[in-house]
Amino acid sequence: MELHFDIERVEVLLLIASLVAIFTRKLRVPYSVGLVATGVVLSLFSIEPNLKLTRELIFTILLPPLIFEAAFFLHWAELKRDFWVITIFASIGVVLSAIVTAVGMHYFADWQWIGALIFGVLIAATDPVSVIATFKEAGVQGRLRILVEAESLFNDGMAAVLFAVVTAIAAGHAVTPGSVSLSLLQIVVGGIACGAAVAGVTLFLSGRSKDHLIELTFTTIAAYGSFLLAEHLHVSGVLATLTAGLMMGNLGHLGIVSGRGRETVEAFWEYAAFVTNSLIFLLIGIREGQQNFWALGTIAATAILLVLAGRAVAIYPVSLLFAFGKKAVSARHQHVMVWGGLRGALGLALAMSLPENIPQRNQIVTVTFAVVAFSIFVQGLTMTPVLRAMGELPGKLKKKKPENG
Repeated sequence: MELHFDIERVEVLLLIASLVAIFTRKLRVPYSVGLVATGVVLSLFSIEPNLKLTRELIFTILLPPLIFEAAFFLHWAELKRDFWVITIFASIGVVLSAIVTAVGMHYFADWQWIGALIFGVLIAATDPVSVIATFKEAGVQGRLRILVEAESLFNDGMAAVLFAVVTAIAAGHAVTPGSVSLSLLQIVVGGIACGAAVAGVTLFLSGRSKDHLIELTFTTIAAYGSFLLAEHLHVSGVLATLTAGLMMGNLGHLGIVSGRGRETVEAFWEYAAFVTNSLIFLLIGIREGQQNFWALGTIAATAILLVLAGRAVAIYPVSLLFAFGKKAVSARHQHVMVWGGLRGALGLALAMSLPENIPQRNQIVTVTFAVVAFSIFVQGLTMTPVLRAMGELPGKLKKKKPENG
């Protein structure tokens, strides 16, 4: 795998991203929406960087720092309170969403079963890049932020297993319930083990020094090292980096990372998230501008409706499992989780990695871009009004009564 790009073009993209950030904040428009719209305009004027949005670029360079930064600032005390709720949403919910979308694409879009299943799986998981960026911009806090952001990080594991299964079926390999269960165990447990191992080593080494630059370097090694090790072993890189980020963020205060090191690390990873977010959304916009959605207008519209229906099935029925306990998810939180189930870079990376012999491959890629465009422009632009209507933005509405759990 080789990645070629001109650093000058990257610098230009970062300059554009900075200007977009200034204007979107003045206009009170989501930053991610402004970036994608700018990317579309750049594409229309044939202004493209020598930096293509590929699976390798997303998984090797851009995704690890975003996952690590989100996990680093995720407090374990908050996460463990809803750990099983999040896990069930990220597992059963993803399966239900994939089934609804796949069945709908087969019967309403007349896709072959294997193509419909592949699309249903790759689009089922909400994208942590889009979700975290949107909720961070909106200033969402409390239990809702934990539920939505953590679920978007966790559900990648299940989606990866299902994606591996359906692509194996497409390649003619025999798949049994036992092999699926084993793959699930390997991908999830293997990813967590990789993250814990890399984080453990880097925490131990960083504890031997009080130099804040060395401590920062070790966090960078933890972010990329955990992800790359897991991907090399064919387990979940997202879960590996998530585990590493949680450990570094929650164990560093025990004296393993110095006070100055903590301040440096936090500032650095906030900046790293800004840079990688900027590049991802600009590149998505550029690729969006190259897609011919009109040729598949009816199919794309059908897919968008099915994805929304699948997300609703993934949240509302599953929430009934906790309806009568302390972990009950309120109706307004469920509504936000459905509409906040954004799709983005992860789905695109999986779609673009499909072999050429997959049925409806080109349609899958184009329709995936259409779903992502709807997710960013429609759901992204309306996310803040929805949150405000639900009383989830700080300082917007009167103080709410405490939530259960």
